[in-house]
Amino acid sequence: MKKIILFCICLLSVSIYSQHVDDQIITSDKNQELKINGLFLILGAIELDYQYLLNEESGIGVDVLFTYDDETIDVNYYVSPYYRQYFGKKYASGFFVEAFGMLNSVDDYIFDSYYDEPTDSYYSNSGYEENVVDFALGIGTGVKLLTKRGFIVEIDAGIGRNLFKNDRDFTLIGKGGINLGYRF
Repeated sequence: MKKIILFCICLLSVSIYSQHVDDQIITSDKNQELKINGLFLILGAIELDYQYLLNEESGIGVDVLFTYDDETIDVNYYVSPYYRQYFGKKYASGFFVEAFGMLNSVDDYIFDSYYDEPTDSYYSNSGYEENVVDFALGIGTGVKLLTKRGFIVEIDAGIGRNLFKNDRDFTLIGKGGINLGYRF
């Protein structure tokens, strides 16, 4: 009987200790990240991402994109601040969702044609209108993988809608990529 009581006391003490461990707050002294989008480097643009981690579940940051190949991408630049909510077990990593704003500039292709009755001909007046600036709001999702030394691989995608100039072709905008970086 004494052995059974001793066994029950040991079992209760283990469960009390395990509850204490669950209540601990996860902290990290590394709360800043710098990343570069490897996918956009191939497509003719450079996208840099800075993120400040608020706590183990959230962070704020900004993406900045500039293009150097105008033939591949119609976007000239964008600046996109965001807020992320993480659902992973490690500090600010794993699956996430984000809300973002985006100040963007695109080259818009305008196709205009008209019919001239006296000559019985169609005439075309088309071309690019450069540097059309708009602001968008959107949502995104992705996953962030983190090593113990702070190396980051992140895959993300998002979609948003431009708020102004809705008569143009580019009312929907997208962002995403394969980001490589470092947490410091």
